[in-house]
Amino acid sequence: MASPVGPRVVSLVPSATETLLALGVVPVACTRFCEQPELPAIGGTKDPDVGAIVALEPDLVVVNDEENRREDADALVAAGLTVLAVSPRSVADVAPAVASLADAVGRPVIDTALPPARAPRGVAIAFVWRRPWMTQRADTYGASVLAHLGWTDPFVDAIDRYPATDLDAVAVLAPDLVVLPSEPYPFRERHRAEVLRALPAVRVELVDGQDLFWWGSRTPAALARLASVT
Repeated sequence: MASPVGPRVVSLVPSATETLLALGVVPVACTRFCEQPELPAIGGTKDPDVGAIVALEPDLVVVNDEENRREDADALVAAGLTVLAVSPRSVADVAPAVASLADAVGRPVIDTALPPARAPRGVAIAFVWRRPWMTQRADTYGASVLAHLGWTDPFVDAIDRYPATDLDAVAVLAPDLVVLPSEPYPFRERHRAEVLRALPAVRVELVDGQDLFWWGSRTPAALARLASVT
């Protein structure tokens, strides 16, 4: 791991924490969802300890408008802290987001060049939750990952960015592929069997949820890994 030198940064975004480390900046604290047990944790993405963050006197706090609450970001700004929001909506947004983060911490930008996009392959649905079953609209980061891999999202016109649905409704859409990521809902083999009972003619794949939803330094390799299983 990089030496803890440079600006004092608190990251409330798991993807940003991983990317900061790749940039050579060790955050002084992060969330418990960042999967960095050697770093101090200051709560979760939705319930950070604002007082503890302020007490750390960071030079920068990194947030994301989907993963973090506006009221927490506002409280940090009101406390006089510098807050940087990085919120990619697509794989095309990753390079600018990483460049923004690198600039904010005074580090050279790292290579996030994407592998070539695949030709169209069919319709894919990625679930993000169960009870109720929830998927994602085409303008989400996870959907853009699948689009880069050649998969079309049938929920492009959904009102909600993460619409609720059910397996009967999904069967009517006749997707070619159903993706079950390991997070935010921890889909397992038993859930794959459940989907296959409702959609016996559809290919159902379990994938690494971090590769599907975490952006940043991981994106190029994540796309390559997902391409091998989807």
